[in-house]
Amino acid sequence: MPPEGPHNASGAHGLRRRLYVVLEAGKTGDLPSIIFDIFMVGLILANVAAFALQTVPEVDARYGAAFFRFEIFSIAIFTLEYFARLWVAVDHPSVRHLSPLKARARWALTWPMLIDLAVIAPFYLSFLFFIDLRVLRLFRLLRFLKLVRFSPALATFGRVLAAESRAIMGALIIMAGLLMTSATAMYWIEGEVQPAHFGSVPDAMWWAIATLTTVGYGDAVPVTLLGKLVGGVVMLLGLCMFAVPIAIVSSGFAQEIHRRDFVVNWDMVARVPLFQGLEPYAVGDLLKLLQSQIIPAGTLITQRGEDADGMYFIVVGQARAYLPGGVVDLEEGDFFGQMALIDERKRSASVEALTRCHVLKLSRADFHRFVSRHEKAFENIREAARARQHAFDDSDEMAEEIAAEKERET
Repeated sequence: MPPEGPHNASGAHGLRRRLYVVLEAGKTGDLPSIIFDIFMVGLILANVAAFALQTVPEVDARYGAAFFRFEIFSIAIFTLEYFARLWVAVDHPSVRHLSPLKARARWALTWPMLIDLAVIAPFYLSFLFFIDLRVLRLFRLLRFLKLVRFSPALATFGRVLAAESRAIMGALIIMAGLLMTSATAMYWIEGEVQPAHFGSVPDAMWWAIATLTTVGYGDAVPVTLLGKLVGGVVMLLGLCMFAVPIAIVSSGFAQEIHRRDFVVNWDMVARVPLFQGLEPYAVGDLLKLLQSQIIPAGTLITQRGEDADGMYFIVVGQARAYLPGGVVDLEEGDFFGQMALIDERKRSASVEALTRCHVLKLSRADFHRFVSRHEKAFENIREAARARQHAFDDSDEMAEEIAAEKERET
């Protein structure tokens, strides 16, 4: 039986792994991670509010010293965050295969990290070069972009715009064509009657913009019968014009919502080496079957001798497997419970969560349904399971397999 009480990772590696969970692991339900996200979002919004308030002369004159102290505090926090993210970058799945130096260098060139650098760099550069205070304050608006890291909605909006960029560009070309056509038509119709408002195409474009957007300021209106008829048609075209990009973006959002769970879980599955060789369609089927669970530290995930109800994959955290001949520590990317599913045996080991664990569970029924459709996945699981079982040669199951193999050889 496992010893009582939770076990905690120690040393620099354990601290880095814990910090990675807080900073980069995503929505795992981890309380420190939630608190950190809330604090950072509040700090970013407070910085944007401070920027706006400092443009009011009376407020800046009265609270200038407080604003300066808040600026120093914010820069200190953002700087610590930047270097902390660089430190834990080596644990990110996308760069884990690189050396620590190359992993951090590549991670520093990602867009979120470049935004973080742009947020803090002007403050330190101001000590080396003269920078106008007003220009320096404008750079504070970049801090608003940091919200993308903490807001799934903003990230979704960015993905929609990127995915539908060609369709949106086509809609913008249509809008520009309507603008030029409307302005040119009113120039020919109303140019001689109202030269102050329609004497040239650029002058008429102001009316065309106000009419196509259905704002209608009323400072320039057609007075001829033909001009009024054209104006009515332009108003109707304006409604249709804005309906096109709205429909494109809304359709993109609908598709993104359907893909959201797939995108979120894909990152979790990518952490598990077992699934890295699967075809995309197989991963898509697997994502529909995996169940995400949060296991508190000190909790028994599986018990030796019980019926196997599924296999588990560790996404974040550490666990310990208690075998008859010893113990084996498990960490991110490891999996267990597979032999009991493949051979329908009883659990051969008890597994305890050493730290708070985020795991993916594949139930027995779903497991057999999945491997029946994907033979390659079954071969991967079986080969990986045999390799792991070979490493656990102190267990009863491995002893039985060795004995059987020797009998076959003789």
